[in-house]
Amino acid sequence: MQKPEQKVYYPDPCYRESALIHDYNELYHEFEKDPDAFWRRIASDLLWFKPWDKVRVWEHPHASWFTGAELNITYNCLERHVNNDRRNKVAIFWAGENGRERIFTYYQLYKDVMRMGNALKSLGVQKGDRVCIYLPGIPELVVSMLACARIGAVHTVVFAGYGAKALNERITGAGAKIVITADASVRRGGSIPLKPIVEEALIHAPTVEKVIILRTQEPKVGLLDDFELDYEELINQADRYCEPVHVNSEDPLFILYTSGTTGAPKGIVHAAGGYMVGAYYTTKYVLTLRENDVYWCTADPGWITGHTYGIYGPLLVGGTIFLSEYTPDYPDAGIWWKLVEDYGVTIFYTAPTAIRMFMRMGEEWPQKYDLSSLRLLGSVGEPLNPEAFEWFYKYIGKEKCPILDTWWQTETGMHMVTTMVGLPMKPGFAGKPIPGVVATVVDELGEPIPPGTTGYLAIKEPWPSMMKGVYQNDERYRQYWSFGKYGYYSSNDLAVMDEEGYIMLLGRSDDIIIVAGHNVGTAEIESALVSHSAVAEAAAIGKPDPLKGNIIKAFVILRNGVEQTPKLIHDLKYHVRIMLGPISVPAELDFVDNLPKTRSGKIMRRVLKAKEMGMDPGDISTLDE
Repeated sequence: MQKPEQKVYYPDPCYRESALIHDYNELYHEFEKDPDAFWRRIASDLLWFKPWDKVRVWEHPHASWFTGAELNITYNCLERHVNNDRRNKVAIFWAGENGRERIFTYYQLYKDVMRMGNALKSLGVQKGDRVCIYLPGIPELVVSMLACARIGAVHTVVFAGYGAKALNERITGAGAKIVITADASVRRGGSIPLKPIVEEALIHAPTVEKVIILRTQEPKVGLLDDFELDYEELINQADRYCEPVHVNSEDPLFILYTSGTTGAPKGIVHAAGGYMVGAYYTTKYVLTLRENDVYWCTADPGWITGHTYGIYGPLLVGGTIFLSEYTPDYPDAGIWWKLVEDYGVTIFYTAPTAIRMFMRMGEEWPQKYDLSSLRLLGSVGEPLNPEAFEWFYKYIGKEKCPILDTWWQTETGMHMVTTMVGLPMKPGFAGKPIPGVVATVVDELGEPIPPGTTGYLAIKEPWPSMMKGVYQNDERYRQYWSFGKYGYYSSNDLAVMDEEGYIMLLGRSDDIIIVAGHNVGTAEIESALVSHSAVAEAAAIGKPDPLKGNIIKAFVILRNGVEQTPKLIHDLKYHVRIMLGPISVPAELDFVDNLPKTRSGKIMRRVLKAKEMGMDPGDISTLDE
């Protein structure tokens, strides 16, 4: 690998002085000396109905955190603020298209969450039941998530851009009892119906007993008697006070599905206590969320970033969240910067894909607006390439705002690697493991490798917000903790560490494609294509793209007698869109006569990718001749 030029940016000393972590090395050594004491101190900031017996019980590959403790995350997100001077502080600013605005104080949010919790209980939802939430990024999604947590139910949020097949897999995978949805979502001046997608997804979903529908359109859509219920009517009829259910620290808080490398998507389970501590710690000490901040995480709440840093983390800290349904280029390419100016956004956390889109649109758009309120910029979802870092730093941060290039995963629940506020920043390098995380770059055996050498990012020790498991699949969970001869946690990411311990992420080492910051499994795309009557076999790869990071390219073998036509390409793309949603649609599709396979029949996608990029495919001795 060619060694990258290491340009270094040194933030103004005031950022280091004002950060809650003044000395990274000192705190990291303190953590290494006594990890339990480190996490005990963080967890003591929060309210627990019953204290823990032990901070951590580690029996590889399973860890239990704050064992024996009882809590409710909403008590920390709501009562902890409502019962002090944040009662009337703004919890959520929401900006909808066409100038619509909604504002929730902590007290107003608290009241809505309690009523929604009681509404769910009136439908028979009990502690441990699963509730699927399929809503766009609106305040009702936040209310629904917190209401589930309030009563001890387990929420599984599904991104509202997914199609019926993907939604069905997640509903049936979790065994959801209730589905909460809306009649439609608003996007780029248009309305996207959601109810028909839900109806199709429920054809083979026997566990679902009721569907709650938020009706926002006029005229109002009709409801099926006894099965479909109106969101507003339900919440208005509910009792005002809902006691927070005491849950055990190890009880599940939510299931979030992520694309698997084979077969159906994986249901990542996060436990209540450890996740709460991890979300609180990183929002307060890494994102440095303060009392007067207006914080905008642009991720959809249907992803883990939206869970941890769009909702739970900032509410645990008592921050003010900004939510919006505006896309970055509608009604024009300056809309997000106008919102930053209008709401005085101070922390802006987005994806490299969005940053590269802004670069393409031109710096004249952000220069039209006053961005002086910004004090911190963040990046998440995929590696932030140096060119995007430089542009973000210069034109959005005005060469004064630190940039947090954060690496973490659905499975980790919280930040793992970044450059802490106040430390020197190296474009292209995410940074170092945060205090509390033991991460390094190793070879395939798990052994250390010299600086500047490509290897695998591995996590050596457990951390509080680590996933509790893969829902109903312990074998799949164990695979995460089986890397090398030491059984480290495998991130499935390739990385390089420099002489100072800064880590550069190089992308996935497995069969996940990251498209515009969204994880898309090759197996799901291939399965969708093969389900079309014209297709015999299919393979999908990620192809580098200057805007999206990657696009999806599919290779298709047609059934005998099927003619290759432009219309068939259109039909196959539309078929994938209907089944999985727009993010999974191949941007390019080639018809081929055969696919490179091992003798055991496994498609060798790396060979396809190497040929596509004009690179040496490496060892192909295992190919079936």
